[in-house]
Amino acid sequence: MEEIYKTVSDSVIRISQLMLPSNANFGGKIHGGYILSLMDQIAFAVASKFSAHYCVTASVGKVDFLKPIEVGELVTLIASVNYVGNSSMEVGIRVEAMNIQTGETKHCNSSYFTMVAKDETGKPARVPRLILENEKDVFRFYRCVVKMEVDKERDRAIHDLERDSLEQQAYIRAHYDVKIALKK
Repeated sequence: MEEIYKTVSDSVIRISQLMLPSNANFGGKIHGGYILSLMDQIAFAVASKFSAHYCVTASVGKVDFLKPIEVGELVTLIASVNYVGNSSMEVGIRVEAMNIQTGETKHCNSSYFTMVAKDETGKPARVPRLILENEKDVFRFYRCVVKMEVDKERDRAIHDLERDSLEQQAYIRAHYDVKIALKK
């Protein structure tokens, strides 16, 4: 079977939505969980568009809320596939909010969702290969590769930790203001 190749630009989706009072938290700002839900929706749309398959969220990278989003602002999410594996894709998402009266736009957060394509039986499906068309595409792809290597190393280090190490307890006592009161 011949491989299918698609460009990063083939995957791009932009959505905008006006932030309503019903989306606000108790502090009067737009609820972070609501923004995460929008991010998950666009990640699904991008991955499904690119792969031509139903896709599920496998993981969500670090999400830092950089600036609050106000009721009445127009939120725009811009997303694209940054990396592909066999059945997985990393979707990069940028969230911006615009004051529609002044036109001022702010970057509110960015995150990376790992999505997995599924076939009709629910098994992982092969996704198209990626064509990197410019330096930004190359940078984003390479950043994914480096991040995956760092994640593997972190997972190995955590796995190698001893469960109830006296060394760990000593380190915690020396660096953190906690009491250790282990029950036997």
